[in-house]
Amino acid sequence: MSDLYNKILKVKTMPIDLILNKIFDKLWKSVYYRYRKLKITIKPISINSIYFSNFRTSCAFFYEVKDKEFLKSKIETLSLKSETIEDADRICKHIFNVLGSGEIKLGDKIPWNEDFKTGFKWKNKFYKDIKIVNLDNYADVKVPWEISRFQHLFTLGKAYWLTDNEKYAIEFKDEIEDWIHNNPVEMSVNWTCAMDVAIRAVNWITGYHFFKDSKSIHNSFWIKFNRSLYLHGRHIMTNLEKGKFDKLANNHYLSDLIGVVWIGLYFKNLTIEDTKLKNNPKTWLEFGLKELENEMFIQVNEDGTDFEASTSYHRLVTELFLITTILCNKNNIKFSESYNKRLEKMCEFLMDITKPNGLSPLIGDADDGRLLILSSYFFWIKREFTHILAIAGEYFKRDDFRCLGSKYKQDALWICGNYVNLSSIGVTFKSKSYEQGGFYILRNNRIFCIIRCGELSCRGQGGHSHNDQLSFELNVDGYDFIIDPGTYVYTADYKMRNLYRSTKYHNTLWIQGYEQNNFYEKILFEMPEQSFGKCIEFNNETFKGKHFGYKNKCDIVHERHMHLNENKIEIEDILYGKRLEDNYKLSFVLDSDVKVEQKQGGLELIKNGKKVYIILDNEYIIEDSYISYGYGQILKTKKILVDIDDMKSKVYIAFS
Repeated sequence: MSDLYNKILKVKTMPIDLILNKIFDKLWKSVYYRYRKLKITIKPISINSIYFSNFRTSCAFFYEVKDKEFLKSKIETLSLKSETIEDADRICKHIFNVLGSGEIKLGDKIPWNEDFKTGFKWKNKFYKDIKIVNLDNYADVKVPWEISRFQHLFTLGKAYWLTDNEKYAIEFKDEIEDWIHNNPVEMSVNWTCAMDVAIRAVNWITGYHFFKDSKSIHNSFWIKFNRSLYLHGRHIMTNLEKGKFDKLANNHYLSDLIGVVWIGLYFKNLTIEDTKLKNNPKTWLEFGLKELENEMFIQVNEDGTDFEASTSYHRLVTELFLITTILCNKNNIKFSESYNKRLEKMCEFLMDITKPNGLSPLIGDADDGRLLILSSYFFWIKREFTHILAIAGEYFKRDDFRCLGSKYKQDALWICGNYVNLSSIGVTFKSKSYEQGGFYILRNNRIFCIIRCGELSCRGQGGHSHNDQLSFELNVDGYDFIIDPGTYVYTADYKMRNLYRSTKYHNTLWIQGYEQNNFYEKILFEMPEQSFGKCIEFNNETFKGKHFGYKNKCDIVHERHMHLNENKIEIEDILYGKRLEDNYKLSFVLDSDVKVEQKQGGLELIKNGKKVYIILDNEYIIEDSYISYGYGQILKTKKILVDIDDMKSKVYIAFS
């Protein structure tokens, strides 16, 4: 009932002309898609093969056959040859590890339309008629989407170049032919999300540049391949994930644009006798480039933070922009200077949120989204974002980026053609604020502390936001002690989805029965802004901020002061308003391998021999909880809940 009420409330606040336009648009689309479904039923979507019979792309790419021997020698220098071949051999055996599945063998044929974690299959039918989410079962549509992104092709291609073994080319060919056969255009679950269509197209293009000269792949396959790739572009253009009346789009629309830019570049020398926008790769490219420039200044704040208020999605969006910008540059397409400056700031944010252990906090939603997986396909660390900095270091010629991304020289090699082999240099970090993004970083030579305080995602829509105002992460001497719990899953388990985005699951004040920002049980990607987090003061040692999420619910405003010293951090929470009988508690979520021991006057946290002391005067309890390091992964941990007896509380976290 509350879900219906929320929808009615949204309609009531709309101007009447917008309501009428939306109704007309919906009716028109209903008629159009019925017609299209009937048309496809009679005659499946295709395009004349004659356009592709002798087609070879003229697009300049990151790596060319002429660079093969150089790239091979670099991979061997980095001692990555055997790892690459082992990963590729797993792929040939159809062994995968995606979205927390663990390594699993999928059989002789990859189940493209199945959530192999639960066994649920989506039957092939018109894509607009497919129900991709059913909250009453545990099936996750992200599983078939993820496998069908074909991000494993890059590993197959690398192994092919390293060994010249045709089995990798044959696997590439067989998989794509099988996918095309089992996923007729607009007639399967893998056409329901244009973002995934775009990412699949990008990865097919990377595969083409590895395998285009294979003796085991004949021209008849490449005709089929190019015909399908072209239809990917046409599908994206007719299913862009930004409605006529939407002021804002997000990473989905950005991915759509990336897809049409890549496909447009790939087919830039293809002649199609049709000038319609949806059918002509040249117009796709022009449209995509123009919109990419625009979206940089819509989706990315002036301080370089992505407006979805999620560190993981910031990683994805930076990758989308950065890699595509480099590809465009190789084809003599340049973006504006202000675009490049903002892109550089995006990379600076990734650098500043990198903790001393090389990991990044998973603040807000996290679904492991990537464009290309260039290295460690099976074992890439979901909390490690520095692969982007390796590429950014070469593109922007910045040694600080290169230093933090030094573990991922291979990524820079494949995208930029080479890398600078730095001798060890020191990068000095200072406390820094990202006010527009709502992130504040306190740090010195021992402590890294990041605090969330600011606008919810997409200008207050809250799609990928959590109830994490004034929550923080704490790393001491390179060890994580207090962390954000992560995300776990989306639609596969809506109750766990809601738990992980709840106030109680974050390192902040929660009041029993209330959320900082209300959300509805089965509306999983919406959380209208109610907290309005605001920083009051910030400098090298101090953060002061507040939020208003409880103001209209129980007349409480929460203010938090955090002060950093060399050997301790002081946390003071102040509650303004009328004291009620509600249960007020402070929550501190510990990393999974942190041990807790009770001591007089507080608690001792122990990790790898390192000890941190939490000094407190109030009553507390320690309870079991869960965290997630990546989508679909769940780990047991402990959480400390501290009572607030009056309207103030002080907690000291000290380090030996």
